Amino acid sequence: MNNPHQNARLTVHSREQIVARVGAGQSAAEVAAAFAVSLRTVRKWLARFRAGGCAALSNRASVPARIAGRLEAATVALIVHLRRSQRMTGAAIADKLGLARSTVARWLRREGLGRLARIDPPEPVRRYQRERPGELIHLDIKKLGRFDHPGHRVTGTRTGCRNRGAGWDFVHVAVDDATRLAYVEVLGDERKETTTAFLLRALRWFRSQGIRAERVMTDNGSAYRSGRFAKALRRVAIRHIFTRPYTPKTNGKAERFIQTLLREWAYGLAHPSSNARNADLTRWLDWFNRSRPHSALNGRSPASRVNDLLRNHS
Repeated sequence: MNNPHQNARLTVHSREQIVARVGAGQSAAEVAAAFAVSLRTVRKWLARFRAGGCAALSNRASVPARIAGRLEAATVALIVHLRRSQRMTGAAIADKLGLARSTVARWLRREGLGRLARIDPPEPVRRYQRERPGELIHLDIKKLGRFDHPGHRVTGTRTGCRNRGAGWDFVHVAVDDATRLAYVEVLGDERKETTTAFLLRALRWFRSQGIRAERVMTDNGSAYRSGRFAKALRRVAIRHIFTRPYTPKTNGKAERFIQTLLREWAYGLAHPSSNARNADLTRWLDWFNRSRPHSALNGRSPASRVNDLLRNHS
């Protein structure tokens, strides 16, 4: 096929005729008019003929001869190697290889290495569950906004739903690892005095359920790190375990319980005010402990799990 390009005005034969007519003495303008093309087109084909002969009048591939920004495969492999093995930044790799920083950044994104956190494979999920009730108690705190009328989570609109200056409630939770039995209070702050007092009340409540705490796990919050909190644990001979910094999943059972607490209690009903919400906590918590089936307990409730384990370890 002489003319594979659908939009081309000239065939290879026509280009040869243009070159021949100019060679015979016609002006480029006269030839352009004869073939109904621009003077620029005539000059283009004349230049190609002078540079490469008749072969230069054939159609060229539509793919560009040079693609800007394309790197050799070996260079890309070196970028990936420096990123993975030496954990070098994109800027450091660019300086080392004499490349533009934007080029290195683009290839790192293409290779899925745009962030250093993606270099190492994710840690496998390590699920655990203590065998004895009280072997480990998880503590955590969740801050909730106070309100005197329903907000946008309930009404579905933000118009007129703001509760300005209402302040905060602090939901203190304690969850037994083996049974998921939970104790919760809504308090006015998260200071060390308040947090320590909650700890002691939670321990007494677990004792009333037949559970003697052996260890307590918390995050690295200032109240949990305080001398008052540590002294209280020493007095009752309970070991204190801290989660790894910036790793909330270490205290995952408390985190999961808080998610359930928010979804089913705090935001699950159209509470007219935060006071009404807090007053409903006792009802919801009793249902959670006594009746709610738990997937991690094979559909059993925390209370039934307590009874089973206490019989097995008595």
